[in-house]
Amino acid sequence: MAQDAIISFKNVSKEYTLYKSDRERFRALFIKPKHAKINKALKNVTFDVYRGESIGIIGDNGAGKSTILKMITGVAFPSEGEVQVNGKVAALLELTAGFSTEMTGRENIYLKGYILGLKDAYIRQIEERIIDFAQLGDYIDQPVRTYSSGMKMRLGFAINVNIDPDILVVDEALSVGDASFKRKCKDKINDIIKSGTTVLYVSHNPESVTEICDRALYLKKGELMYDGSVKEAYAMYKKVKEEEKAKKEAEKKKKAEAAKKTAEK
Repeated sequence: MAQDAIISFKNVSKEYTLYKSDRERFRALFIKPKHAKINKALKNVTFDVYRGESIGIIGDNGAGKSTILKMITGVAFPSEGEVQVNGKVAALLELTAGFSTEMTGRENIYLKGYILGLKDAYIRQIEERIIDFAQLGDYIDQPVRTYSSGMKMRLGFAINVNIDPDILVVDEALSVGDASFKRKCKDKINDIIKSGTTVLYVSHNPESVTEICDRALYLKKGELMYDGSVKEAYAMYKKVKEEEKAKKEAEKKKKAEAAKKTAEK
C-alpha cells in the first residue's frame, strides 16, 4: 500500500448469495446450493484514499456504495482482492451495532470502546465528553433495553464522533434525534472534517458532496466508473442517467409502434 494511503482497495470483488428463504439459507451451511442466485456487489474495484482526503461516493441504489463502507468498517469482507485500512474508524452507519441491551449506557460506552480497540485509560478520558454529547441525563446509568430507538442512536452517534477517529464514514441519510440534536450532529461532523480527518461520505446530494468532498468515486452496478474531481464525477453520472433515460424512452416508443402495427392488422 502506498506510504501515505490510509485506505487501499486492490482488485476487490464481493459476491452475495441470494436465498429464497431462511430455511434455504440454513441448509446452505451444510450443502452447497446448485442453482443459487449470485449478486455481484463489487467487481474488481481498485482505489487508494490518502490521509486528510474527503471522498464522496456516488451512484444509484445497489451500485456498491454500502458494500465499500462495510468493508472499510470491517463488517464485510471481499470475495476476491485485498482491503487495507490503517487507522481508527468511526462509522455513522449502524450506530447501535455492538450494544448490549442489558448493560447500562455508561457500560456500553466501554463495551463499544473495547470493540473499537480502545484502551481503558482513553475511554475514561472521553467518557464524560460522550455522555455530555448524548444528552441522556440519568438514563446513562439505566439498561439500554429501557431506551427508545432514538436514545440508542444518540448514544451510538456520541461514541463514534468523540473517539477522535482517523477515518470518518458518513451516510447522509443518517437521522438522529430532534432538530436541535441534528444540528449538533452536523456541526460535530463539520468540525471533524475541518480537523483533517479522512472522510468517506455517501450522498445523493451533489451540493453537499461538492461542499464537503475534494474527490469522488462514481459506482455503477458494482464497478468503479470514475475516480477524480467531484465536478467530473457528477458530470459523468448525469450523462449516464440521461443516456439510460433516452434508451428507455426509445424502447418504449418502439414497443408502442409495434403494438400499433399489430392493432392495425
